[in-house]
Amino acid sequence: MLVVEDHEELAQTVAMGLRREGMAVDVALDGEAALDRTAVNDYDVVVLDRDLPGLHGDDVCGALTRAGYPARVLMLTAAATIDDKVTGLGLGADDYLPKPFAFAELVARIRALARRSRPALPPVLVHGDLRLDPATRIATRDGQRLPLSPKEFAVLELLLSARGAVVSAEQLLERGWDEFADPFTQTVKVTVSRLRRKLGDPPLIETVPQAGYRI
Repeated sequence: MLVVEDHEELAQTVAMGLRREGMAVDVALDGEAALDRTAVNDYDVVVLDRDLPGLHGDDVCGALTRAGYPARVLMLTAAATIDDKVTGLGLGADDYLPKPFAFAELVARIRALARRSRPALPPVLVHGDLRLDPATRIATRDGQRLPLSPKEFAVLELLLSARGAVVSAEQLLERGWDEFADPFTQTVKVTVSRLRRKLGDPPLIETVPQAGYRI
C-alpha cells in the first residue's frame, strides 16, 4: 500500500507500524510523488493525507478516480466535520479517518479496504488442513499454529489468495515487499524455502518452472 503524508516523521511511523502488521508499504511525502508512484505500482490501498502542500489531497484523490485507479483510498486528515467527510467521499475516497486516530482502527480499516480492492475473498483462507486468518495474523496446519515471520505470512497469504493460480516471484516481491526491495535479490526464493519447511508434509507449495509458485 501507499502512505501519502507530508509530515515525514508521522509517515515513517505509520509505515513502520503497518510493516510490522505484515503489509508492504511505500511512502510519498507530497501529491506529485503519490501520483508518480501510482503510475507505476498497483496498490491495494492508498492512505492519503488530505491537507497536502502543493498538490492537495483532494486533487490526488480526484486524479486517481478519473484515471480509474483500482486502489481503495482512505483519507487521513485533521478535517473531521460532516461537510469535510461528505466532500472527501464525494471525490472518490472509500473511507475517511480523522486525526488523531487509534492505530488499531487504522489497521482494521486498511484491511477491510484491501479485501474489497481485489476479487472478494473469505475472511479466513482455507486449503485442506491449512487455515490463515489475515485479521488475527494466525496461520495453522492440522490445528497447530505455524511460527511464521511477517514475510512468510505475507507470501502464504498471497499464494492462498490466488486460489491455485501461479504467482510469479516478481508479483510476490512487488506485493510482499516495499519499493526498496532489490529486484535481483533471492529473498523470495529464500522466503518460500523457509515457508515450505515450516508448512511440513505433505508439501503444499509447488514451483512452476519459469513461472512462479502456487498452492
